[in-house]
Amino acid sequence: MQNFVFVIDTNKQPLNPISPARARELLTKQKAAIFRMYPFTVILKHAVPAPAPRPLTIKLDPGSKFTGIAVLDGDDAIWAAELEHRGWQIKDSLESRRSLRRSRRKRKTRYRQPRFDNRKRIEGWLAPSLMHRVLTVETWVKRLCRYAPITSIAMELVKFDTQKMQNPEVSGVEYQQGELAGYEVRQYLLEKWGDKCAYCDIGDTPLQIEHIHSRAKGGSNRVSNLTLSCERCNIKKGTKSIDEFLKKDVLRLEKIKCQAKQSLKDAAAVNATRWALLRTLKNILPTLTSTGGQTKYNRTRLELPKSHWVDAACVGEVEKLNLLTQQPLRIKSTGWGTRQMCGTDKYGFPIRHRERKQVHFGFRTGDIAKVVVTSGKKIGHYAGRVLCRKTGSFDIATKTGRVAGISHKFCTSIHKKDGYSYAF
Repeated sequence: MQNFVFVIDTNKQPLNPISPARARELLTKQKAAIFRMYPFTVILKHAVPAPAPRPLTIKLDPGSKFTGIAVLDGDDAIWAAELEHRGWQIKDSLESRRSLRRSRRKRKTRYRQPRFDNRKRIEGWLAPSLMHRVLTVETWVKRLCRYAPITSIAMELVKFDTQKMQNPEVSGVEYQQGELAGYEVRQYLLEKWGDKCAYCDIGDTPLQIEHIHSRAKGGSNRVSNLTLSCERCNIKKGTKSIDEFLKKDVLRLEKIKCQAKQSLKDAAAVNATRWALLRTLKNILPTLTSTGGQTKYNRTRLELPKSHWVDAACVGEVEKLNLLTQQPLRIKSTGWGTRQMCGTDKYGFPIRHRERKQVHFGFRTGDIAKVVVTSGKKIGHYAGRVLCRKTGSFDIATKTGRVAGISHKFCTSIHKKDGYSYAF
């Protein structure tokens, strides 16, 4: 069962969504044309007197990496999507830029007085990686409101107690003391890991503090991410992930993961953005909120599978729920590319320069195209993301891999670049 199809009239006013079969019939009889591929929308070619469209509700399950989206017509879920954010990619890019600028300042600039006091952040400021989550959800809510008669929004407003996630028995003054009360970090780790290397169990040797998830790959200095290891194991592990380093010793891997504690980055991201997202949605349409416990209760009571879009459909007061779709649209944030005119290597030295012209033969990198090759070595049908070159020889990124050397003459654009990639 596929998503319902959005319909707009000749004046681009949203009408009731229709089933895929009905949309196929309208397109076959040439009573409608494709207006947009993602989300799939058709536009009628003539005015049709019709009653006022039924009001729809859009429900959201905001998350750190994924946000579930569901459009409901009463008790029927007629359209669903899972939006993948790129907050961690933004964070890594900003850290890379910061390291390059810092090293450049140390190499070639005169001394300047620090300017900390004249840089103030406005009230309610969020980091770019967090604000990105709010803005992408806002973009898709507004986009769906253009193609469907949506009159209300329901979102899950959840707050994670990060200390209780680590220690379910914490209470009272223990919230202020923390888990290191009365300990130094090294002494705490010695007691926690039994005065021996976590990777080889060797004792009676100098032990080093080691990051389970390495700092080079985004690990934090939280005490739950620290362990003890001998020098030999520390050097051997390097920046490898714990799963890669101990892939041949599954029992030890599970033991270390159980003894360490889960990362709280995702919970912190949701906590930081929940009120900003709520304020943003209230400026669009009337918005209702619900708890995470109520969402889980509805999903468990109705015996539905666990997924982001199903959780979104279960937000709020739900007596019964009919899932008329089982194939949500997978939306991945890719961004609009980079404005950087000079590319650098890992040391910060320039290695390439970009041409200002971005559109070649009517295409730009990121467009989704349908390709029908009728001659040459690559005869066949392809569909995917276009990587443009000014020579007219394009690459097509498909589900099965990249197809290189496709002439622009064989390409037909079906969806212009909009900062997202799509799949089912």
